[in-house]
Amino acid sequence: VFQKWVNREISNFDYLIQLNTMAGRTYNDLAQYPVFPWILRDYNSEELDLNNPAVFRDLSKPIGVVNEKNAKTVKEKYISFSRYENFEDPLGMIDKFHYGTHYSNAAGVMHYLIRVEPFTTLHIQLQSGRFDCADRQFHSIPATWQALMDNPNDVKELIPEFFYFPEFLENQNGFNLGQLQMSKEVVNDVVLPKWAHSPEDFIYKHRKALESEYVSAHLHEWIDLIFGYKQRGPAAVEALNVFY
Repeated sequence: VFQKWVNREISNFDYLIQLNTMAGRTYNDLAQYPVFPWILRDYNSEELDLNNPAVFRDLSKPIGVVNEKNAKTVKEKYISFSRYENFEDPLGMIDKFHYGTHYSNAAGVMHYLIRVEPFTTLHIQLQSGRFDCADRQFHSIPATWQALMDNPNDVKELIPEFFYFPEFLENQNGFNLGQLQMSKEVVNDVVLPKWAHSPEDFIYKHRKALESEYVSAHLHEWIDLIFGYKQRGPAAVEALNVFY
């Protein structure tokens, strides 16, 4: 598979799907759901210029420190993690970590797929029989990216649906998802980047970005973090990539 990918006989999307499968990730288990990278950082321009390297996320860094400002906080947490995470660990049994949460988990999958069944029902069950408060829901792609940049504790990567499934961005079932506290805006379809004119247009351009020259040249750096040698040990510490 690796050689096929290197020879460009299979796409970046197909390679990531196969890597997830080989790592034991599957659509049948929300706790081991396939994980894909955030690949863009430009969600505000009117047009998306895939020839400009500045529109892409730095794939060599975990999402928690793509914003350089967060690196200091993350390093400090690793040094004195119990104080930061309120972990009771008198025996010193818990290994140090940079992030007390994870880049892929069941709640995160439900968060992204809240508008489509069976994930809607699963979300409601998780929230004790109701939708979570509107401000915490997935309601805007630009706002979700901005929250990642502002908060080193939010480290959710993406799911494959961001590259092929426009329906998850639409509230086709008309669920009452509440309204945002500050703006009083009703949460309905997901707010898209300015450069996307419809959910289908977002998926088309986002998939094109995944297969772009820039991502093809740098995707191995993200793979090292998630599936490769930077998951554990000294390389993970150095890369600020140690998870609880």
